[in-house]
Amino acid sequence: MVENEMDMSGRFRVVLKLVGGITAVGSILFAQSKKAEDLAAGKVLVMERKTGDPVFGESVILLIHYRADGVVGLMLNRAAGVPLSRLRELNGTSNRSDPVYVGGPVELGEVRALARAPKAPPEADHVGGDLYALQTKRGLETALQASKGPNDIRIYLGYCGWSIPQLQNEMARGSWHIFDHGESFAFDSTPATLWERLIEKTELRLAFGPLLRP
Repeated sequence: MVENEMDMSGRFRVVLKLVGGITAVGSILFAQSKKAEDLAAGKVLVMERKTGDPVFGESVILLIHYRADGVVGLMLNRAAGVPLSRLRELNGTSNRSDPVYVGGPVELGEVRALARAPKAPPEADHVGGDLYALQTKRGLETALQASKGPNDIRIYLGYCGWSIPQLQNEMARGSWHIFDHGESFAFDSTPATLWERLIEKTELRLAFGPLLRP
């Protein structure tokens, strides 16, 4: 009898651990959406796996502007293959070896940045948390001067752009997954694998969907 009670107790503890694990996963996965009404600045778009799009395939895009005049985003996971020191027209880049990123296919000659800061740099747009988007020379150089390294600023060439109806139509076709709290992805330590990790989360949610409903 004692052995049976111990066995039952052991099995019960295992069940509790499994339920706890599912709950923890669910708390992460429920930050996702495929609804156009959830689009907003600060959200992250993750391109679906089965796409033939040569530009946006396997892309992770942080929306930094979402208003009636249009939508602007920056790709978070594509390094340009050149160091920041190559951008000689900006003061504060000469000794920087951290990479420049490709923000998107539009206006590749334009420079933008994402910066972490305790307060807004000059001419910055708030994205979420302590994250700001910069696109003016003054704002970029001020952020570079205050920067302590690659963990507080990333520089992007070009951007992604849509009209609101255009992006909403892409959502209706199922092209994108939306994640909340884009500021938590902006300085990912291994951006080259970011798409694969996020798309796996969407697929995990599909697999466990019936168990993970709130």
